[in-house]
Amino acid sequence: MSEPAQNLPQLLVQAKRWFEDALLAGMQAAGERPVTAAQAAVFATLDDEGTSISELARRIGVTRQTAHQAVHSLIGMGLLEQAPDPASARSSLVRVTAEGARAHQRALATIAVIEGVLAERIGTAATTALREALTAPWGEPPLVEAPVVEAP
Repeated sequence: MSEPAQNLPQLLVQAKRWFEDALLAGMQAAGERPVTAAQAAVFATLDDEGTSISELARRIGVTRQTAHQAVHSLIGMGLLEQAPDPASARSSLVRVTAEGARAHQRALATIAVIEGVLAERIGTAATTALREALTAPWGEPPLVEAPVVEAP
């Protein structure tokens, strides 16, 4: 029995996992402290001036509690810090430390190497087309009518 064809969301998740696995393995092999995919996502979504935990959670698509755990573990590793939010006395911002900035720059350089490997494997034209498709304006998610499907 053959497996059903994977839909586009499944393929995108697999592609994301491929990049994450390569990045995390490469960073760990280089002697960097291991981080989880959720912790890496925090770095990918931080603003230079700092970001609130609730905003990080929204950007990553996780609960505030999950974002809070990822942030505080990264604070414990010395990669992030919390500072008062100048716009609100009741909240704080998460910012990258000098060590966190160094590790993040190394991660970005590693991603560039991984993208080069991908281009070698699937071709430069396919890699360029993939980037163009993913950065094209898709607009708001559509509200579509779900088709009626009969029970098997």
